[in-house]
Amino acid sequence: MTMTRKHTLSEKHILSLLIYPESFSYIQSETGLSYGAVRDDLMNLINHGYIAVYKNEKNPVPASFYDTDRIEEFHFRATKTGLKTIQRYAI
Repeated sequence: MTMTRKHTLSEKHILSLLIYPESFSYIQSETGLSYGAVRDDLMNLINHGYIAVYKNEKNPVPASFYDTDRIEEFHFRATKTGLKTIQRYAI
């Protein structure tokens, strides 16, 4: 039996934006959240497998690693699990 993770409102909002690869600045501008809040939510969602990290949006190949101190240099997209979450919440 798998445990379903509870998501905050801001995490749900971020997930709803990530059907396609999006930049950190786009996420921040659309959510109105501070840099730190976006970074924290992204890190939580990445660590739980809801978001994949990409070097850029033009060539959406998952990054083999990313720098958490320079997270604003990457792009993000919901994974299959993230997309199912979006549907579950009907965002």
